This record gives sequence, structure tokens and C-alpha cells, in this order.
Amino acid sequence: MTEEAQAGAEAMSPGPEHELLKPFLGTFRAEVQLWMGPGDPMVSTGTMTNEMVLDGRYVRQDYVGDATEGPFPNFAGYGFWGYNRLAGQFEGFWIDNASTMMQLETGAVDEAGKVWTMTSEMVHPEGGTVGKRTVITLKDDDHHSMESFFDREGQEFKAMEIQYSRSGS
Repeated sequence: MTEEAQAGAEAMSPGPEHELLKPFLGTFRAEVQLWMGPGDPMVSTGTMTNEMVLDGRYVRQDYVGDATEGPFPNFAGYGFWGYNRLAGQFEGFWIDNASTMMQLETGAVDEAGKVWTMTSEMVHPEGGTVGKRTVITLKDDDHHSMESFFDREGQEFKAMEIQYSRSGS
């Protein structure tokens, strides 16, 4: 195998960045706060199950919300999260039954390997676009959080916060 082919094969294989995702694997209970505007957030709960797929390249996420009153009574979603060694960045993809958009995010992890900051841009329901910044914080092997912030016309506001606790912990 040539040096170029060897380098290409290495770039297509899981690397040390993929190891950083392993604490997220397993089943977690989620406590969700969602702000649809000013005032108190809507609160819900659910279960997120994460597993490593495709030979350690991606984390597949499967979320099932607990039945609830309100605009999202049977919320469910799927995601993928991984590290693109060619682009040198983490990438995430999310879909759910509360919209028809496919959300794509890219970002990086801090030097300690504990805080990921992911960014994207989305179409706003009222027209135009809105920036999105997601911060995922690994507290320990059994707890992590995700906070999402939207930026509309230079004004950033928190839109969602999820606290995850490993089931059984």
C-alpha cells in the first residue's frame, strides 16, 4: 500500500476523537426544558439511547419522549454524531417528529475533552434564518447536558436545555 493510500485509510478509520464519544453510550433519562418564547419553559421527560455503529464511526441516538400534554405529546427523534477526520470537526445530524427539517451541526471539543460546541443555521418559520449554537457538556460518565441557543438578528437566547442521567444511576 502506498503512503498516500495508507494515509487515506487512516483518515477513514475511527480515531482518538471517536473515543471521546464513548461516555455518551448507553441509556439515559432526559429532563427537557423548552422555551417557545418569553416566560417559563415547557418541561418534559424521555429516554435517549445511544449506541456506537458502523465499526465505531458514529453514535446513533434514539430518543423517545414520555407521553405528555402540549404541542409534542409523542415526541421522538433520531440523530447521529461523529468526528469527520478529513474535515477535522465533529458533525451531528438530527431529525424528529416535531418538524420536517434535517438539522446539521458542526463543531469542536475543548482541550479537556468535556465540552463540545456545535453550530448551525436553520430556516426560521417566519422567514429568514436563525443561527444555532449547541453546547454539550460531559459532567461525568453518568451525566451530561445539552443547551441550545438561537441567534436571531444578533440576539441570542436559550431555546432548550436537557439534563441527561444514565438509567440506573
